[in-house]
Amino acid sequence: MADVLSFLFPFKEYPRSVSLLILALRVLFGALLMWHGMSKIANVATAADGFPNPIGLGPRLSFYLVVFAEVICSAAFILGAFYRLALIPMIVAMSVALFVVHRGQPFAAKELALIFWAVFILLYATGAGAYSLDNIIARRLAEAHLAKTDSISAVGPDDYSRSEG
Repeated sequence: MADVLSFLFPFKEYPRSVSLLILALRVLFGALLMWHGMSKIANVATAADGFPNPIGLGPRLSFYLVVFAEVICSAAFILGAFYRLALIPMIVAMSVALFVVHRGQPFAAKELALIFWAVFILLYATGAGAYSLDNIIARRLAEAHLAKTDSISAVGPDDYSRSEG
């Protein structure tokens, strides 16, 4: 369970300037991708049936999966909520657009997918930053863990480190 929590809510100290930059990138690229998805929703009647079927799931299911990645996951990404989980569908959607849907097309057709793909991979590696819901949750989990380990007074620090190894 601890591995799942540390994957979902990694605790990391960030300098303020880095956190502000990550927040700005989350808001900018999350809002741009969300707008892209909202334009699909606005035209759902015509867009869903004519949507590309790049991996054989059918045009409607492909459409709804992309809308999920572009709207729902973008909202979580902007808030920094379930950051890593939210980024996975966004990266997959951009990978399919870049490497499957636009394969063989001129660079101009791939450019937007490439930009989103690169930014999302870099931000996945960077983390959500200090100004995110995940970081707030991670900090509280770390504090709860420290409080729990501090309550074990019978074991000294040296004894505890030897018992873990």
